[in-house]
Parts: sequence; C-alpha cells; structure tokens
Amino acid sequence: MTDAAELAARLRHVFWIGGGSGAGKSTVARRLADRYGWRLYATDDVMRDHADRATPEEAPFLHEFIAMDMDERWVNRSPEVMLETFHWFRGEGFGLIVEDLLRLPPEPCVIVEGFRLLPHLVRPLLDAPQHAVWLIPTPDFRQAAIRSRSVPGEGFVWRTSDPARAGRNLAERDRMFTTRIEEEAERLRLRTVEVDTTMTEDDLTERVARVFRLRRDDSRGRSGPGLT
Repeated sequence: MTDAAELAARLRHVFWIGGGSGAGKSTVARRLADRYGWRLYATDDVMRDHADRATPEEAPFLHEFIAMDMDERWVNRSPEVMLETFHWFRGEGFGLIVEDLLRLPPEPCVIVEGFRLLPHLVRPLLDAPQHAVWLIPTPDFRQAAIRSRSVPGEGFVWRTSDPARAGRNLAERDRMFTTRIEEEAERLRLRTVEVDTTMTEDDLTERVARVFRLRRDDSRGRSGPGLT
C-alpha cells in the first residue's frame, strides 16, 4: 500500500491493545472509548468479513482451516500444530485491518483491540511506541476467565466429538500463544501489562491509560498534549 513511515503518520491517531485471550482487551478498550469519546474497532467483530475478503493465495492457512471439520480443527491436532497453523496467529488478514483503519476519518481517535494485533506487525505502524500495549494474563487469571465464560453445552467445542479434549487443546494453544506474544513484545521493546486475579477492571483500565499517557479528564477526540 505504502511505506511504513507514511502508514505510521496516517495512523498516528490509532491506539492498539493486543494480548492473550481472556486478558480483558475488549473491556478496557470499550471503557477507554467511552471515556474519551473515541471510535472502537474490535478485530473479532470483523473476522468473518475478513475471511470473506481474503483469497486462498493471500490467506492459505485460513482457507485450509475453513475446509476442516470441527474435529480436525480442535480434537485431532496437537496444540503445537494448532498454534503454528492458526491463520490469525500467522498474521493472515492483518492487512485488511490496516485497510479498514485507513478508511476511517482521523478524528476521533481509534482504539483497536484483539489478539490479532501481533507485536511485529503493529510495531512498524507506530508513530509513538506508547500508542500500543499487550495485555498478558497470568495462568490463574486465564483459568478464571475461561471458567467465567464456559457454559456446559454451549460454544464451538461442543460441536466436536470430544469437547473436553477440544477444550484442553484450545487452552494449551492459547497459553503458548500468550507466551509467544509476551516474548515478542519484550524483544521489540513494546509495552506489556501483566493481568492477574488481584486486578479490577478499573485497575487495568488505569494501567493502560497510563501506558497511553492519557489524562482522565482529556475527552478530546484527537492527538495532542497528553495524547502523544
């Protein structure tokens, strides 16, 4: 589309929240968007649209995943293989996120959240390093989040022949993904926030706001002093 420096300049009004599953990304992003009057872009909400827009040449892992049945996806493969071949973890479709963001007006600011925001893909797009953070849930926090979301008989794992094994595979895959994200962010000198069971939603929101260098009373929809 264009070079990284130009993209970073055009996306200077964007704030990024990535991280592991169940870390509170959606909650924090929604609270900050409400507080400051920003636009919220949730990458989970556009996955179906992006899957429809991506060709097999652009996203081979995605199209291989689409062709699998539920047991092939979640039961019969090891968590290691699931991690290495999951399309969103490979960055497939990330360019479509960027395309969507470039279509939005520069005001108000945009807060983007989701596990698809891999550190090595976001880093070249940052006009300021403090405009991005990755939330890293502790094992205890992840387990608590999984339990709070689990309803027996509901969810895609129950469409497999072995929901218990599918759930274990998924949990281990996501644990390894979280570790990978943390290591990658640290290697690239990007900010992370550890999320543990002692943190409230208010605590986490304020931690992220401090990373972004936001003032609580700053409700402007643009970058400026206190939003750099």
